[in-house]
Amino acid sequence: MTTHEYPVGATPPLGTPRAAVPHPYPGAESQPWLPSQPETSPEPGRRPEPESGQGPEPEQKPAPRRPGRDRYLDLLRSIALVRVVVYHLFGWAWLTVLFPSMGVMFALAGSLMARSLKRPAWGVIRGRVRRLLPPLWAFSAVVLALMFAGGWNPVNDPDHGGTWGLVDLLNYIVPVGAPPFPWKIGSESGLLEDTWAVQSAGVLWYLRAYLWFVVASPLLLWAFRRVPWATLLAPLALTAVVGTGIVTIPGELGNAITDFAVFGGCWVLGFAHHEGMLTKIPRYIAISCSALMMAFALWWASGHLGPDGWDLNDIPLADAMWSFGFVVILLVYSPSWQQLPGRLAKWDKLVTLSNNRAVTIYLWHNMLIMATVPILDQLYNLPFMQDDRAVAALDTTYMLWMFVLVWPLIGLTILALGWIEDIAAKRSPRLWPNGSRGRKPEGRPTRGRRAGRRG
Repeated sequence: MTTHEYPVGATPPLGTPRAAVPHPYPGAESQPWLPSQPETSPEPGRRPEPESGQGPEPEQKPAPRRPGRDRYLDLLRSIALVRVVVYHLFGWAWLTVLFPSMGVMFALAGSLMARSLKRPAWGVIRGRVRRLLPPLWAFSAVVLALMFAGGWNPVNDPDHGGTWGLVDLLNYIVPVGAPPFPWKIGSESGLLEDTWAVQSAGVLWYLRAYLWFVVASPLLLWAFRRVPWATLLAPLALTAVVGTGIVTIPGELGNAITDFAVFGGCWVLGFAHHEGMLTKIPRYIAISCSALMMAFALWWASGHLGPDGWDLNDIPLADAMWSFGFVVILLVYSPSWQQLPGRLAKWDKLVTLSNNRAVTIYLWHNMLIMATVPILDQLYNLPFMQDDRAVAALDTTYMLWMFVLVWPLIGLTILALGWIEDIAAKRSPRLWPNGSRGRKPEGRPTRGRRAGRRG
């Protein structure tokens, strides 16, 4: 299992022509609300004659179509979350190449942010921060309580000691910087391994990066609308400077600037998707350029492999280029579904749930992965597990059982703490928001409303 990754946001259909959006009320297009028809039908192929003294009736316009959630983007976000959990559990480096979750997550968040900035910027920023902080506070309260109970004193910590150690604790409240945590706490033979604090608090890097992107978005969007290509490619140029050693910025400031540069291109790609810029580029050109960027990313990574081999999280320039090209392809082919099609429809409720509880899943998943270990260790005490073959079988499949067990634990956490996301968004709290609705009463039809490391 890896320790500190540079790791987490249903959005409306973005940049979709209104006529391309399916009608929100099934059957409404075939049965629009029109005046009652005359009892006698005209001859086939002949229009009814207008009444004397009247001109032809104006063509009836369909009722305005309400934009819904873009289920394609929802599906991408759900895949990204699952990939983050799997990566943090198994530590497979090739997953960072197969699906660059963080780049996808930042692009989706950037697209939604561009849509929201049709409203006054200060209100949008305040709303985004408000939705982020209460779930963070619940997580921070648990993590800090466990750290203090384990004997950690931030004043005496060799890495975060003195007054600054106490000041840094404020990042557990508002994540403007890196929060402090002990690299070793407890013992290797304890209930949790002694690196649990690093693995739990390490995921907070994403909230820091997300917060700074949100604050910078009004300026970035202003620049993008005036010089789109320069704004889109500037983060890649910055990554080439700070992510390759040409310029070295020490400490957490350097980490923050590198994170901003690596994923800034994906965030601005979200702007481009919302503004319709990607639809103006011939698809073959967009795909060809993306393929060249991704090929360069693999070439660069091959000569700069880190301690975990092909893990792009350790190779900033390769990570930025690969994520950028990958996201371009995903967004160029964006179908803007209002409903998941075909066989994907059976995953609709889980996609809805994961999008409604994305922050909860992201914040707690690493701690829940570690919680599977003491639970599974109890299996060794069962009577039928005293046989050597049974023990060997459990040892061989231990990681698989961790993967199986972590999802029920995530579900319990959603039930216990997920409602905090609703409170933060000023909604009524919901225990399991998977989109299920009660059966409508029979009767006349109604037109109801539609309601540590990178991952």
